Amino acid sequence: MDRRSFTKAALSGLAFSFLADSAGRAAVTAMPQPAAPVPPPVTPHPVTPLAQQPYARLLDRAKAALDEHAHMFELRDRIALADFNAPSRELRFHIVDLVGGHSSSYLVAHGRGSDPGHSGWLQTFSNEPNSLASSAGAYKTGQIYEGQHGRAMRLAGLDSQNNNAEMRAIVIHGADYVSEDHIASWGKIGRSEGCFAVARHMLPQLLGLLGPGRMVYANKLTAMGA
Repeated sequence: MDRRSFTKAALSGLAFSFLADSAGRAAVTAMPQPAAPVPPPVTPHPVTPLAQQPYARLLDRAKAALDEHAHMFELRDRIALADFNAPSRELRFHIVDLVGGHSSSYLVAHGRGSDPGHSGWLQTFSNEPNSLASSAGAYKTGQIYEGQHGRAMRLAGLDSQNNNAEMRAIVIHGADYVSEDHIASWGKIGRSEGCFAVARHMLPQLLGLLGPGRMVYANKLTAMGA
């Protein structure tokens, strides 16, 4: 083979190789990619209407109290309920969003004077000084301060059955005896000296939702609604 023929053959082979390589790359590029997996649809948890909550009757009573004391409250978007029909092992302190129609719930202690036998159930209310008991009725949340229990919120009693609240230093504060660990060990939480004692780690959230100037309503309704 002369030099001209050799060069022609070499160029032809190089061209074929280039075309084959390009075709191979094109074939690889054209291969269909697997479709990205589609996540399953997320079904939102249904929100139980406030009217169907276990504390619905207490909420009705609290709304009536909010209307009764309307001149005391500019903030009517949220209220707190202490449902003392429930035992202390249950989440029975409910902050209710009256605008959004939902709530968040917490553990709360009752006073030792309201449950002398430490049964875990509130038996009686008292407004008397040194009774160490819980008091029923409507309260107005006040100043947040640092006291003997750490951060706490003052309360003013608005009814005849709780109007000694400030004199008795009835407040919302955190306590170590209000916890899931305490329930696991004893089947109930501890008792306060009449204050609304809540879990320490939940106190900042609770105080943030309530803030000064809103209503806290506490009661234990009988089967007949008394």
